[in-house]
Amino acid sequence: MNKQVSKRPEFAPFPNGTKAVLPFAQSEYDSRIAGLRAILSENGLGAAVLTSMHNIAYYSGFLYCSFGRPYALVVTADKAVTISAGIDGGQPGRRSACDNLVYTDWQRDNFWRAVASVTGKGAAIGYEGDHLNLVQMQRLTSFLSPARSADIANATMQQRMMKSPAEIALIREGARVADLGGYAIREAIAEGAREIDVAMAGRDAMELEIARAFPDSEIRDSWVWFQSGLNTDGAHNPVTARRLEMGDILSLNTFPMISGYYTALERTLFLGEPDTASLAIWQANVEAHELGLSLIRPGATCSGITHEINAFFESRGLLHFRSFGYGHSFGVLSHYYGREAGLELREDVDTVLEPGHVVSMEPMLTLPEGMPGAGGYREHDILIVTDTGSENITGFPYGPDHNVI
Repeated sequence: MNKQVSKRPEFAPFPNGTKAVLPFAQSEYDSRIAGLRAILSENGLGAAVLTSMHNIAYYSGFLYCSFGRPYALVVTADKAVTISAGIDGGQPGRRSACDNLVYTDWQRDNFWRAVASVTGKGAAIGYEGDHLNLVQMQRLTSFLSPARSADIANATMQQRMMKSPAEIALIREGARVADLGGYAIREAIAEGAREIDVAMAGRDAMELEIARAFPDSEIRDSWVWFQSGLNTDGAHNPVTARRLEMGDILSLNTFPMISGYYTALERTLFLGEPDTASLAIWQANVEAHELGLSLIRPGATCSGITHEINAFFESRGLLHFRSFGYGHSFGVLSHYYGREAGLELREDVDTVLEPGHVVSMEPMLTLPEGMPGAGGYREHDILIVTDTGSENITGFPYGPDHNVI
């Protein structure tokens, strides 16, 4: 007997349960979408197809887990719709401050069919040139037949760089949680402890506090890099099972993630008294850190701040040991997604600091093995640029007077 097989949908809404409590009020997301629509209008575009985790989370509240599948936020003059994969069920709809469409994987490219159902064909499309890969760009062209297309990644980054009062309040909380993680790590440091044991103490303390302070949030992505000895030479070196030894240089790095918002605390420590050479390098990096803190103010440029700290290190004969730029922006970003490259303290960034910017100050010196004072030295504070200067929202102390264990 022949059975009639019903046509499976390519995409459809999947409302399942009530909307979740998002990290910000609906008015905050409405304001962000209005800003995005202004970008579209200024560039003569009819729709935005945003595909990055950071932009989708910023404009809609939904932070996706890709697992090799594409996601989008599609915004037109009168619509804002997240496009999510069927494997996620109704969670994207609950976590979106706008509408949501779920695409199925029963045939290839249902994602782009869902996108086209919102944009229509022949519209002028804005996309993220720093995220959309070549294969997906070809799909966009094929399925949307855009009248023209334009990269709006930089314009959206400029919008994200200016933090709202609600964002600054959340970032303050993140800095507080980072400090709590730092204190838990300090308590766990002991001769013979493994890097991983110390790191877990900090991570657990932060996640427990996030769950207490933000009970409606998704608890995800907070992490710690706790490094010792040779493993301190890079800022992003993974944790190992190495056991701590007396005399070790240590690097404490806590990264609480609250609804996609990144904050950080980073400190140099020593297990036992540092030798004379190590102490001299550490104190020099602390002086550079304090100089940098004094330079964060409205009207200063990222490159200008960089040049002043470079001059300090050069006067000490240490500039060639500098590892990277001296700081960066904060907001919806992480070690595996997101970046606001227009607000990094580097020689090639001339952005002028304004009230509402949030930046780190984090000088790092790395001396190779075999040299007196070998290791990586780094301090990291978070500063909010104000009308008259800046406010340091990091509380964990730095320097030899506090962090010799």
